[in-house]
Amino acid sequence: MAEKNTLTHVDAEGKAHMVDVSAKPRVLRTASAFGRIDIAPATAEAIRTNGIAKGDVLATAKIAGVMAAKKTSDLIPLCHNIEIDHVDLDLDLGPDYVEIRSSAKCTDKTGIEMEALTAVSIAALTIYDMCKAIDKHMAIGGIRLLEKTKAAVGGEHGA
Repeated sequence: MAEKNTLTHVDAEGKAHMVDVSAKPRVLRTASAFGRIDIAPATAEAIRTNGIAKGDVLATAKIAGVMAAKKTSDLIPLCHNIEIDHVDLDLDLGPDYVEIRSSAKCTDKTGIEMEALTAVSIAALTIYDMCKAIDKHMAIGGIRLLEKTKAAVGGEHGA
């Protein structure tokens, strides 16, 4: 097992490698993440009134986030392919922003935080793509892990 403050995806020679999780037990794991995309007030109004030519921005971004979470191990080279039990996204449209929160759950040998972060990231990129024709100054930021937990199956959650 790696010591704290060591890079788990780097071997003794400094080369990248996938961590061996074969000896770890399957446990219930959850993660939540956050991100935000700043948009022009006119863009927010267009989203609110379904006035974006490409369609329903928030519904499309939510679906994109869920799909992305399911493909995380295909996108991040050393990320394990895990069995996802649940992913959800909440998108909050403000006067000049969309805040995105994801939650994800699995029962597996390694965590689900990368899936939660990927869901938020791709949801934000989807909003950007759908609105780029009318808003040239959107900015994606603040993407971060809010929480991750793990617990023995059927037990209480802990960090």
